[in-house]
Amino acid sequence: MQVLVIGSSGFIGKNLLATIDNTTGVSLRPHGWEKQFSFADIIVNLVGKAHDHQKVAAEHDYQYANVELTKQIYQEFIQSPAILLIHISSIAALEESESLVQLKETDTCNPISWYGRSKREAEEWLLGQVIPEGKMLIILRPPMVHGPGDKGNLGLLYKLISKGIPYPLSSFDNKRSFISIDNFCYYIERIIENPDKLKSGIYHIADDEPISTKEIIAVIKQETKKNVPNLALPKTLVKLIAKVGDVLPMPLNSKRLKKMTSDLLVSNEKIKKALGIKKLPLTAKEGLEKTIKSFKEG
Repeated sequence: MQVLVIGSSGFIGKNLLATIDNTTGVSLRPHGWEKQFSFADIIVNLVGKAHDHQKVAAEHDYQYANVELTKQIYQEFIQSPAILLIHISSIAALEESESLVQLKETDTCNPISWYGRSKREAEEWLLGQVIPEGKMLIILRPPMVHGPGDKGNLGLLYKLISKGIPYPLSSFDNKRSFISIDNFCYYIERIIENPDKLKSGIYHIADDEPISTKEIIAVIKQETKKNVPNLALPKTLVKLIAKVGDVLPMPLNSKRLKKMTSDLLVSNEKIKKALGIKKLPLTAKEGLEKTIKSFKEG
């Protein structure tokens, strides 16, 4: 099986190329990129624009990267000999704010940001296409993916604690679903090996266990050997500081605060049952420890 990874220059793409056999990375920048589809058996679409914490992107940037390019890739997939398109969406297409119960594929979608809405629009367009006989479309919704090379919110927490700065948000108690890059690649690998076990449609992928921000802080302290005290600042004060960060360039803003302190739980039951997965390669804590160690080594 020859696997094409579209948008392979990012964190996830590089890991897929390093982990899965017979993979080739493809960029959409060069003219004539679609010609590479002619020898593909499976296509993994990672192309898209993620959250813009610097606030320099406009709505049309998300529309182009997450919707229009998805349409182009799908059309080329239809014309190619490839039998399977794995489109990487996001749990943000379903929910971005908060969920105290495990999110399932059948839940009503509630995206609120340009990112989440564009991801959902791409899903809806794909699901509205008539898939030719002999071809399959799998849409995956991961929560936040982390691992060595990740530069997301975990990196921000690591920098805070490793510098001896007290964690100021311990008044919040939450649990969130994440997915380590090892488990992400494992899901992709199992789908490639067993496409006949799945039906076209949406599947959630996540670690088996949710994990709290307090647990993340404990792992960081363990790895850095920093016995930094936690600060339980009043929630109203923290939210006020975050609102200031919405206007001024600060490490904390309302969106980042929500990600760090709210509950967002994701069920991976559907895909595990379909593929016969009993246990993922890493527990949530093991994946987190691996990511934190990479920050330390890097």
